[in-house]
Amino acid sequence: MKYALTYGLLSGLVIIVTMITGIAFSDHESFFSSEWFGYLVMLVALTFIFVGVKRYRDVERGGVIKFGPAFAMGLAIAAAAGVAYVAVWEIYLAMTDYKFMDQYIASIMRARQAAGVTGAALAEELAKLESMRVNYANPLFRIPMTFLEIFPVGLLVSLVSASLLRNPRLLPANRL
Repeated sequence: MKYALTYGLLSGLVIIVTMITGIAFSDHESFFSSEWFGYLVMLVALTFIFVGVKRYRDVERGGVIKFGPAFAMGLAIAAAAGVAYVAVWEIYLAMTDYKFMDQYIASIMRARQAAGVTGAALAEELAKLESMRVNYANPLFRIPMTFLEIFPVGLLVSLVSASLLRNPRLLPANRL
């Protein structure tokens, strides 16, 4: 449990601090506020799953771990990272008076207009975005959706980490 909390919170903190910094210090149409940047940050920060599972294997399991326990530890770290991510995102939304969705929709609409979308097609796009705004205002929709932004990445990293670290010869523990 301590490994899941320690490495999950570290991972979640790195992700959210980097993403909020990217949103706060760039315009909402730059690479630093893009989905690609967000998922790249998640992937890099979720390498704490690998580090946490390795540490668990080396310290608690004597340098040997089977796939199941390694995968379970990876999922626990991913879940802790997801909960931290959601909690800090909710705090950020509250601190910014829930303006994120307004800014997001405005940037999407500017991009569509710059791409030449006009008339009925633009109105249809706006209607979809307004529906999304209504859903996003509901915490019972927003919180699970926010968790589902990060958890699949953590699931993938957990699978890879468990597959690799079940081999005790891979990065063996240093024994003095």
